[in-house]
Amino acid sequence: MTQKPAKSAKTTKAAQPPSPASLCTATEETMRDVQRAMEGKNFSTLEGLNAFVETLAGPGLKKSLRDAAPLSPREEAQELAFDAMEAESEAQARKLAKLALAKDPDCVDALVVLVGIEADSPKKAVEGLERALAAGERSLGAKFFKENKGHFWGLLDTRPYMRALEQLAGVLRAKGSNLEAIKQYEKMLGLNPGDNQGVRDPLLGLYLATGKLEGARKLLDEYGEDSMANFAWGRVLERFLSGNRPGAVTSLKKARKANPFVELYLSGRKSLPRETPDMYSPGSEEEAILCLDNLMLAWSKHKEAIFWLMDQLMKEVVQKKAPTAKPKKVAQ
Repeated sequence: MTQKPAKSAKTTKAAQPPSPASLCTATEETMRDVQRAMEGKNFSTLEGLNAFVETLAGPGLKKSLRDAAPLSPREEAQELAFDAMEAESEAQARKLAKLALAKDPDCVDALVVLVGIEADSPKKAVEGLERALAAGERSLGAKFFKENKGHFWGLLDTRPYMRALEQLAGVLRAKGSNLEAIKQYEKMLGLNPGDNQGVRDPLLGLYLATGKLEGARKLLDEYGEDSMANFAWGRVLERFLSGNRPGAVTSLKKARKANPFVELYLSGRKSLPRETPDMYSPGSEEEAILCLDNLMLAWSKHKEAIFWLMDQLMKEVVQKKAPTAKPKKVAQ
């Protein structure tokens, strides 16, 4: 199964399996612990490094952390923020987030947790997330941004900032501020072209919905190796809107192979569920639902594209029903 990138820091109930967001947070906490355990140690060979990492398996990591340097106030704040993100109640999450901010007023994850609890409108959510991002920019510093632009996600200290950026883009997109959302998604890809958060998918949908075909083409070309449903079906619409009907037909054939379920929803033969799945596998119906979460706005804004798609579907049905002509025997 392929994990869907987490879109929010919602809490996980004890009776439920861990959410993708919770699993990602747990992984990041472990990575931070490993980083702490390795601080101050010099390895002259790769073999020495690997041998040390092996000692961290099982209880080894906790044992190693006993000898590590004490956590700084900033690190303590981040630990509390992680706990807040996984809290089982709003009251507990608020308490932990405020404890984190008492240790580090610029703790981005803690600020975002409070936004999720206290913001009672999209406008207030945007304002709160913008304050969280400003805190992240102060904490990291302009020099850090300049030196590390291009591989942000690979540095653990950048991840709270990148999570906040994604949440801001998502809120803007949900409230219909598409051009502002595009700016945030573009900013994310500028900081991290590797796109570990998968923001190219909603960005493609917004480019197509707002008629920014040049941006859509550039994105499709830059991530040309992406064979998932979102890009396959996005390519169909881009080719159609660009006036390239033969290209659209060719792209449609490829898109149907990538995920045939998307067409069922676009043509109205199936209704989209109210909630999106957390997990999916390539070619699955779950992937189709996530794909249309990104692309449905774009397709719905171009009715002529949907009519064309339905016409292509009818042609395919007719071709399948047409009897195959039997070869005539040649008289001897």
